[in-house]
Amino acid sequence: MSISMFILIVVATLVVVFAVAPLRRTLVSSLVMKIVGRILPTMGETERIALEAGTVGWEGELFSGHPNWQKLHDFKIQELTDEEQAFLDGPVEQLCSMVDDWQLAQDRDLTPEIWDFIKAERFFGIIIPKQYGGLGFSAHTHSAVVAKISSRSVATAVTVMVPNSLGPGELLMEYGTEDQKNHYLPRLAVGKDIPCFALTEPNAGSDAANGQSQGIVCKGQWQGEEIIGIRMTFNKRYITLAPIATVLGVAFKLYDPDGLLGDKKDIGITCALLPRETPGVVVGNHHDPMGIPFHNGPISGTDVFVPLDFIIGGVAEAGNGWRMLMENLAVGRCISLPSLSVGAAQLATRATSGYGIVREQFGLPIGRFEGVRDRIARIAAHTYFMNATRRLSFGAVDAGERPSVLSAIAKAYLTEGMRLCLNDAMDIHAGSAICRGPNNIFARSYMSIPIGITVEGANILTRSLIIFGQGAIRCHPYAAKEMHAVAAGDLFAFDAAFFGHVRHIFKNGLRTVWHGFTSARFANAPVVGFETVYYHDISRFSAIFALTADVALGTLGGALKRKELLSGRFADAFSWMFLATAALKDFHDQGRPDHHRAYLEWTCTHALYQVEQALIGVLDNLPNRAIAWTVKQIAFPFGPSRKPLTDVQIEAVAEAVLFNEKSRTSITSDIFIPAKDQPGLGLLESALANIHTAAPARAKIEQARRDGKLQKGQITDMAQNALDQGLLTHEEFQTVMQAEQVRDAVIQVADFSPEVYGELK
Repeated sequence: MSISMFILIVVATLVVVFAVAPLRRTLVSSLVMKIVGRILPTMGETERIALEAGTVGWEGELFSGHPNWQKLHDFKIQELTDEEQAFLDGPVEQLCSMVDDWQLAQDRDLTPEIWDFIKAERFFGIIIPKQYGGLGFSAHTHSAVVAKISSRSVATAVTVMVPNSLGPGELLMEYGTEDQKNHYLPRLAVGKDIPCFALTEPNAGSDAANGQSQGIVCKGQWQGEEIIGIRMTFNKRYITLAPIATVLGVAFKLYDPDGLLGDKKDIGITCALLPRETPGVVVGNHHDPMGIPFHNGPISGTDVFVPLDFIIGGVAEAGNGWRMLMENLAVGRCISLPSLSVGAAQLATRATSGYGIVREQFGLPIGRFEGVRDRIARIAAHTYFMNATRRLSFGAVDAGERPSVLSAIAKAYLTEGMRLCLNDAMDIHAGSAICRGPNNIFARSYMSIPIGITVEGANILTRSLIIFGQGAIRCHPYAAKEMHAVAAGDLFAFDAAFFGHVRHIFKNGLRTVWHGFTSARFANAPVVGFETVYYHDISRFSAIFALTADVALGTLGGALKRKELLSGRFADAFSWMFLATAALKDFHDQGRPDHHRAYLEWTCTHALYQVEQALIGVLDNLPNRAIAWTVKQIAFPFGPSRKPLTDVQIEAVAEAVLFNEKSRTSITSDIFIPAKDQPGLGLLESALANIHTAAPARAKIEQARRDGKLQKGQITDMAQNALDQGLLTHEEFQTVMQAEQVRDAVIQVADFSPEVYGELK
């Protein structure tokens, strides 16, 4: 037999084996299924639920290696209704104007009048349906309320947002019995009941799977009768609103050793609602989270006996608590902390861009110095893409999604963005930022940074374990199907998933090669314009990301979940792609406004540089060096292609936010602007307006100085001399003097007598 005939027979045999499904399943898939079963990581029930929680939207397209851009553009973000806008313009504005954040910090609580207002206007019932007495508003409204209030007072924002985030209200709406809904939701909506939810424990954090709180199904006395109930023992801490809560949500492990409910002894994580007055419940003292005066503290209980109908959803939902928490955490993380972060970022942009004009040094506004401009540009650009991400996040929730991976990206990267924006703002405002007092704009927001970064999953954990770890299961088109097929022993399903996966890898390999050698010039893009190249590059990086993720999964298997440095880089690549696409969508949805172009160019240049560096970092550190080297050569045949931000791009953003009022106000439109006679941002806005008014007169003075008609000196002295010489009208003189008076008021900081200073909080 000739060699060519032998090769032909081998090829024909392989074609038959792989083309004929029964043969392929018997000879190939059954063997591969056993191998994959050994490679896949072992997974407990709680880990499986966490990884499979939520739904997948646009993030799945990025994970596919071939994003459908039209799908992104066609997705409509629900805008505010007239009723919702009226709530923002009315009660929300009024609440912000009522709050004196400096006094709140001294009093350590909201005033009785503010508490009454919050309850009367149903701020605790923003998401509770109208049929239960709530406002029934959208996720968009919820986000807008939190962003605006947080720009005025973090403590007030936290007080409002927690009952509308993960907690009894949301859990009851989704899982509660009709009796539970009818009893609790109307009371929660108007503040007759104040809720808290207790998950975190001293030795387990927010990991309910390893928590020590437990409940035992048993018989006991309740209101004079013997019933089957639960004897609970729990110890929780860091529980927001706990010190004032009247109804406590508690997560615990439920056991039924005597089989009173059925054959299952270890029922699993369960959520229950306990009225505060329940015998044995102990609401502890206050924690003090960074001095931010929102109510927070521990709760505990030992041998607390409660009826079975205290379980959220009743006995039917016993053991489903972890699923409840994971699904609803996805929604809460999409709204509350990202919105609070955007409020802080917009406040930093609004105040710092104004301060860059108002504050002068060496005879020039500090916004003219390149070092300051660099930081102002960074604040403004982060604010732009953070807000775009917030919009895409609440848009997904309003569309009925439970975006678990998106929520992790939004929580981690927007709270980190808040940290960067406030750090930069503090540096620029310098002495006026570090001295506390009524005129300080940033002190409380700055001190709250670690709180947002820590709660609802610390960012270190979110980046290194959750975003890619969960994304690899939820967003990958085949990984979850393969895992389920192996777990179920379903050869037919595994065969379909595995060979679909093989085709997926092959296609992404071809895309990676093609895009690498053509610099992605022929990749899909939904628009023709300056931003086309960004769509091209994201398509290219999506293919590289998908291919590299499969290489990592294939070569490391279950060990990948322990390679947190690698998964962190994968998270960076995935997240920065998402952040860039959110900015591109927002730019498109807003009608491609020219006054946002500089922000978009900064965002995409920075984001895509981060994506490429992260992907190269993965390939430089994969343990299987031969495969990693091969992938790197086809992915980056000419080396890295993305460059860092240029000075021109940085200057363009700085110029836009400092000297184009439309550019400045359009990216800070969600925050509260105090009256011009109010300390802090209100006074700063007043000073900026006065400086703009005085600019023509100031220009006359500068020209007279250059012409030798005026001696250089203090601007007020020069203005007086100009008036005396007839170079300025009296009206022009007054505008200059008024501007300087307000400018001086802005840069002043509070000082306190020894007696008052000793009592400050």
